[in-house]
Amino acid sequence: MGRSPPCGAMTLVTLSDVTDAATMRKISFWRYLAVNRKTLFTAVVCALLTFSMLGCGTSNKLQSIQLSSSNTAETPGSTLDLQGIGGTLQVYLWGNYSNGSAKLLNNVGGVAYQISITPGSTELSGGGYVPLTAVPPQTVELSPNGLLTAVTPFACTWVNSATPPATSPAWAISGSYTLTATYKGLTTAPAYVAVASAAGITDTTNPTGECGPATTP
Repeated sequence: MGRSPPCGAMTLVTLSDVTDAATMRKISFWRYLAVNRKTLFTAVVCALLTFSMLGCGTSNKLQSIQLSSSNTAETPGSTLDLQGIGGTLQVYLWGNYSNGSAKLLNNVGGVAYQISITPGSTELSGGGYVPLTAVPPQTVELSPNGLLTAVTPFACTWVNSATPPATSPAWAISGSYTLTATYKGLTTAPAYVAVASAAGITDTTNPTGECGPATTP
């Protein structure tokens, strides 16, 4: 006599046709996933990249570059003043990106950019204009990383427009050098460099013979 199964036990009944069909469906399903795993992974990666580049306008593309006299903040364009015999002035290159950020590009990650300077002309005290000395290496020396140095022949590209009875000068720029930089096909707006390495004209409106305004501390 066969024994009855204990109370609470489960008896497994195999139905060959049903079990085989279900098993085959499972095998086919997992085989399909295995075959297409690489394709699915590639699709997911592409979707994530597309979202990161286009989603919400957060792409980070270099849009413009600008020269600045500061390495901590991008200063608006203004006239630079190179003062004193042997005086130096460092300019920096900044990049502006499509996400609204600004990044200092000088010597960062091997960034290589081209910076150049061209002379303008300066007003003579007796009237008329004379071309400023070509550079380098005269009047203004420019290093590859944007360091300006006042060298011979020295010059004063400021003019005092004050008249008596004034006892202090009123300065205006009478000439400047034009400074630009290029990087990745972009060119900066020009920066203008005035030179104050020579003395100004001494008279009652400029009793100490200064050239240009004093440096702001």
